[in-house]
Amino acid sequence: NKSAIGTLVERTTRFTILPHLPDGRDAGHVHRAIIDKMAPPPKLLRDSPTWDQGAEPAPHKRTGASLDMAVCFCDPHSPWQRGANENANGLLRRYFPKGTGLSVYPEDHLDAVAEELNDRPRKTLGFMKPSEKIIELLDAA
Repeated sequence: NKSAIGTLVERTTRFTILPHLPDGRDAGHVHRAIIDKMAPPPKLLRDSPTWDQGAEPAPHKRTGASLDMAVCFCDPHSPWQRGANENANGLLRRYFPKGTGLSVYPEDHLDAVAEELNDRPRKTLGFMKPSEKIIELLDAA
């Protein structure tokens, strides 16, 4: 399976965006998918994305410049530094079990899954939904 799903999670609200990667997760495809998904939302959602180590974020400077955002990296072998992403990945396994061919899912299906995740109350948010917290964050800005 070459296909993949990207997970972008705003850390304070747990708001999730799922970039579609039907042609693989190499650096070029990830760069294009992140730009396509992150250009429309308000800049506030692009303030501090944190990426894991690996080959996929290789063009991070170009991606950051394209979206006017700084990119932070987690330390190698430190998944606890990306807890919100790890949690989102675990939740995604309920929709896409391991071994599932992800290329059969169109982008609008991923958007619907993200919407469902963003409409799910979270204990870490005082049982508010990420969709509610993101509005609160945007209103405060």
